[in-house]
Amino acid sequence: MTLLHIEGLGINFGGLKAVDNVSFAAAAGQVTSVIGPNGAGKTTLFNMISGVYTPGSGRVALDGDNVTGIHPSQLARRGLSRTFQNLQIFQDMSVLDNALAGFHLSERGSVWGDMLSLPAARRRARDARDGAMKLLKRVRLDDLASEVAGNLSYGQLKRLEIARALGVGPRVLLLDEPAAGCNAVETEEIDTLIAELAASGIAVLLVEHDMKLVMRISHHVVVLDHGQMIAEGDPESVSQNPEVIKAYLGTEAVDNVAG
Repeated sequence: MTLLHIEGLGINFGGLKAVDNVSFAAAAGQVTSVIGPNGAGKTTLFNMISGVYTPGSGRVALDGDNVTGIHPSQLARRGLSRTFQNLQIFQDMSVLDNALAGFHLSERGSVWGDMLSLPAARRRARDARDGAMKLLKRVRLDDLASEVAGNLSYGQLKRLEIARALGVGPRVLLLDEPAAGCNAVETEEIDTLIAELAASGIAVLLVEHDMKLVMRISHHVVVLDHGQMIAEGDPESVSQNPEVIKAYLGTEAVDNVAG
């Protein structure tokens, strides 16, 4: 089932077309990867989909509803969550408290109830803690729940950020370079986690520079270059597309492949 529709999305910055007329869809239970050289517009596209930027043109539809330009917090309540290139972790807080931060958008209690520690507030706090521990187990960090986040390895921090993004129970999850800066072992751990998330029914939208990871776990690949979509399809067909080879390796590489 298709959960996310991107239709003719575009945005200009000072007259420069950062993203121009991009359209594709992301389905439940699948990994859709957005790839392209540096400066291709991948993160800008993510920022429009997730409500950080308001598109200059086009439409974002979540499960059939037009959500173009809606604030990220409202999108999270509707089932769309994301991570960022740069870690958004509270380094001085525990791993568990970082995971708990992901539950704040789904809480519906009153301020007075929380201040007075009423039974309903205590129940919500207990449920949130239990939910956070389940998320930490899902990303294999439950044994580090009481550890200060700043003591974690880089790969563990990446998985912690994914756990926090899962706190709102997203149907669509945007991951912006989740393996960037990770070593081979950490990348494999994130690779496995992303595949598991997709298998659970989440529509995963991925931006990643690690092409080995992309080709291993993607069901569908979208390629951007200079803000425009130049190819899309299954990983194998995209990897053999002359326009994609040219964008990554240059015209000479295309000639060598043709020859």
